[in-house]
Amino acid sequence: MLNVAWDEKLLSRATVQLVQERTIELPDHHLEESLHQAYAYCTNLTSIHSKSFYMASGLLPAEKRKAIRALYAFCRTTDDIIDIQHHAGGSELNYWRDQSLSSKPRANDPVSMAWADTRQKFQIPVHFAHQLIDGVASDTYKRSYQTFEELTDYCYSVASTVGLMSMHIIGFSTDEAIRYAIKLGVALQLTNILRDIAEDYKIGRIYLPQDELHEFGITRNHFQEGIIDSRWRSIMKFQIERTRKIYEEAWPGIRILNQSGRLSIAAAATFYRGILDEIENNDYDIFSQRASVDKWRKLSMVPGLWMNYSLFNK
Repeated sequence: MLNVAWDEKLLSRATVQLVQERTIELPDHHLEESLHQAYAYCTNLTSIHSKSFYMASGLLPAEKRKAIRALYAFCRTTDDIIDIQHHAGGSELNYWRDQSLSSKPRANDPVSMAWADTRQKFQIPVHFAHQLIDGVASDTYKRSYQTFEELTDYCYSVASTVGLMSMHIIGFSTDEAIRYAIKLGVALQLTNILRDIAEDYKIGRIYLPQDELHEFGITRNHFQEGIIDSRWRSIMKFQIERTRKIYEEAWPGIRILNQSGRLSIAAAATFYRGILDEIENNDYDIFSQRASVDKWRKLSMVPGLWMNYSLFNK
């Protein structure tokens, strides 16, 4: 059984007293044209960096679609500062925090412009954006996690916060949606972690809990030499089973979202969950091949989702 303590702990992080967002002042000069270009930039960035997110967000109404892609662009830029510019990540990230969360974004920064407009239109609590940046910043000094509970705290910061911000764009009927958004974020980030084990190890990060690595007899040789043996298969099976369980626990939350956004979120979760199937199909070898779900398989999933859609289209 899953330990529910981590779930309650993360819920408390999401429901702290939120600071009132300051009124955002967008530049007046050619505002409509500038915003159009800013949102177009974010859409293009999304299409380049995340085929799954781009396809899933395409199922949203136009206004929410461009807003969710502005959110993605904000998250992507935040993440890239650490992953691409890690040598100066701390100072760059502080500058980006000030710029991207400013109440007066610069007209020459399309991501900050679109993201500021989105925050204002959908009343997204800025607290979640700060938590995201704090989580990403932890990659500059934290390279491993001792326990699963500790890892879920990281997953909350870098992924559940995205779900909580997305929730305000999609719309939701009750605060119970918060718990489900947290769980879906954790499941999505765990999927990322399992897919990217080899890449993360190359830059000195091991996200799998240290106590579980010890329990399954996993050594650094497994990472260094890409060893796929019975011990490696066992720990990967365990990780995948737990992650699927969290997806299942998150799924009922889709019913609480605004009707216009349910199919999009269901698609995003299903596309990502498919990565776990691909890891299994590759015999848990994440060292020599990167598990991914191709475009045609994603398209083949949509009709089934649409039929399932009637289950939560109420």
